[in-house]
Amino acid sequence: MEYANVPPAMASRADQMFPILGETDMARIARFGTPVRFKKGDCLFCAGSPGPGMFLLLSGSVAISQRDGLGRVTPIVREGPGEFLAEVGQLSGAPALVDGHAEEDVEALLVTPDKLRELLVAEAELGERITRALILRRVALIESAASGAVLVGTEGDAEVVRLQTFLSRNGQPYQLLDPAQSREGAEIWEQYKARDPQLLAICPNGSVLIDPDETQLATCLGLLAQGPLNREYDVAIIGAGPAGLATAVYAASEGLEVVVMDCRYFGGQAGASARIENYLGFPTGISGQALAGRAYVQAQKFGAHILIPAQVVSLDCDGTPGALKVLRLADGRTIQAKTVVVASGARYRRPEAENIAALDGRGVWYWASPIEAKLCRQEHVVLVGGGNSAGQAAVYLSNHAAKVTMLVRGPGLSATMSQYLIDRIQASPNIELLTRKEVTRLHGDAHSSLSALTYVDRESGEETTLEVRNLFLFVGAVPETGCLSGCQVSFDRSGFVATGGEGRTELESCMRGVFAVGDVRAGSVKRVGAAIGEGAAVVAQIHKYLESLTEPAQA
Repeated sequence: MEYANVPPAMASRADQMFPILGETDMARIARFGTPVRFKKGDCLFCAGSPGPGMFLLLSGSVAISQRDGLGRVTPIVREGPGEFLAEVGQLSGAPALVDGHAEEDVEALLVTPDKLRELLVAEAELGERITRALILRRVALIESAASGAVLVGTEGDAEVVRLQTFLSRNGQPYQLLDPAQSREGAEIWEQYKARDPQLLAICPNGSVLIDPDETQLATCLGLLAQGPLNREYDVAIIGAGPAGLATAVYAASEGLEVVVMDCRYFGGQAGASARIENYLGFPTGISGQALAGRAYVQAQKFGAHILIPAQVVSLDCDGTPGALKVLRLADGRTIQAKTVVVASGARYRRPEAENIAALDGRGVWYWASPIEAKLCRQEHVVLVGGGNSAGQAAVYLSNHAAKVTMLVRGPGLSATMSQYLIDRIQASPNIELLTRKEVTRLHGDAHSSLSALTYVDRESGEETTLEVRNLFLFVGAVPETGCLSGCQVSFDRSGFVATGGEGRTELESCMRGVFAVGDVRAGSVKRVGAAIGEGAAVVAQIHKYLESLTEPAQA
């Protein structure tokens, strides 16, 4: 094995990324694979084309390289007998992110995606090593930023940040060329300038998209399956946050046919958390993205079918016992399932501040990821909110911004935030906490960006204006229930899905076979651990419902 381009941060784990298997391990894989041969110069897989699965090399060698939409090639590694060729996308047959060319005649075993999932489940110890390698390889591809989509646009522009967020939150490698900073970016921009774009996206196959939305970019990258979804599922899950992914993992691992849909990215609000330090089993903490990414891989390992981005626009529920539920997607396709789990979560509320709508994405943010942190490096930023998510974001941003000013409506943080975060905030010299304050007006316009904000003291009425370019909002919770308008599901006064009562299980809505878990459910504890617990618990209730469908009718 020869390494050509392993990111420095990953070099110490290169042996885990590219392990060499012995004869015993190769024999265990053999029963899942099919023998294949390639001639020198043949391409085993190409970036942007559907991945065939995992190759286990028996003889010969293969050169692995990254290639982007501009045709730039970056060598990664040369692999030989006893090594396997794949990364985490091959659990679902996703498009390859790299090229693999035979440097000499090659004999190998091809383990297709469905057989690869069987292998990982059947061979636990070997499966653990393979899974770790697949995940580390994806991480290395993301960090090297030499494959996947090429975005061309101004760094910090709202449209650029939107697609950066979509790609990074979905674990997709990409690179950004700012025409003002990159000669190559400027040359590309010049070719399309007459069409007045805000953003260009170049896919690995060379296709150029002008101002694409997430669905168009996902389709170009091959992330979104096309054609009808003809399978009948046992469980359809709306939302790929912690609750939805937990449901998918437990349901799929117990043999149920599962499909998960999310209109944005996996992880939900929790996926944007810089560090969760009070989640059981992670004494040093774990980022929301890392936690969600592991759950995403785990769900695929057990065979869950995950569609992202896929927006459910309506849910048609036939009240007849045992009737299939029909979910309609924004692209016109439909999905049929015996049960539905609503795990769509809640979004942060937009405060009633003047001019805020015009500045969404232009200095007004609802999460704090490395993308936003880079935009506010060594600047003064304002953060609104007093819950755990706000505390985690404040601590994270304090490592990048010159100063973080926290505004809360109440008298303090003790009633809404975990003590460890309060202690961390008090210990941070560049975090300022201002109580009983409320943002009333934002300055700037939709053609520029945020330039300042005004807040009021709720007791004295005194107004203060701060010159800041970035405002982070972590306030309130608005349930994501728009897709339920066609289904006779009950809600509480705040719009959260009501469950339990009247002979129903705790997590079942008033519509039999429709369940709700996590933040979207009325009365739920708005914590990551609680959401995951509900996602696990609902599977037993799903089994109970499915069993009732096969029971003979009472005389």
